[in-house]
Amino acid sequence: MIQQIQVKIDIFKEENLFVALCPELDVSSFGETIEEAKQSIKEALMAFLEECEAMNTLEIVLEEAGFIQQNNSWQPRQPVISELVAIS
Repeated sequence: MIQQIQVKIDIFKEENLFVALCPELDVSSFGETIEEAKQSIKEALMAFLEECEAMNTLEIVLEEAGFIQQNNSWQPRQPVISELVAIS
């Protein structure tokens, strides 16, 4: 059984769709509304994690993505600072 895993998702508007992305696990999905995109990314993440579990690679995948196991759940690494930087 998959333990609780907390992930960050970003949602972008691209033309007529909303694209949801989980950057830590490089999983994405989409929907016609923000709520559809959220539901779709949850389903895509669940399928990805279930497949990792079936292949006995879940812990390895999460650790390589920077997750830390705490109190029976997996937490993504937290940045000390996060900012946008212009490169020219």
